[in-house]
Amino acid sequence: MSQKKPNESIRCRVSSCAYHCGEDQYCSLRAIQVEPCPGCASGRPAEESMCGSYRHE
Repeated sequence: MSQKKPNESIRCRVSSCAYHCGEDQYCSLRAIQVEPCPGCASGRPAEESMCGSYRHE
């Protein structure tokens, strides 16, 4: 498998994602898709959206 290249424009702390760049705390994708959480309208950031590009490692 090729070495992941950190995209310094996308910060990420989700270590279980296949695109996570370890201790660098970056994502290796060129772009991500941010998706709304179904049925959430609380106004709390952690409940309103999620990374739709996430893939479990």
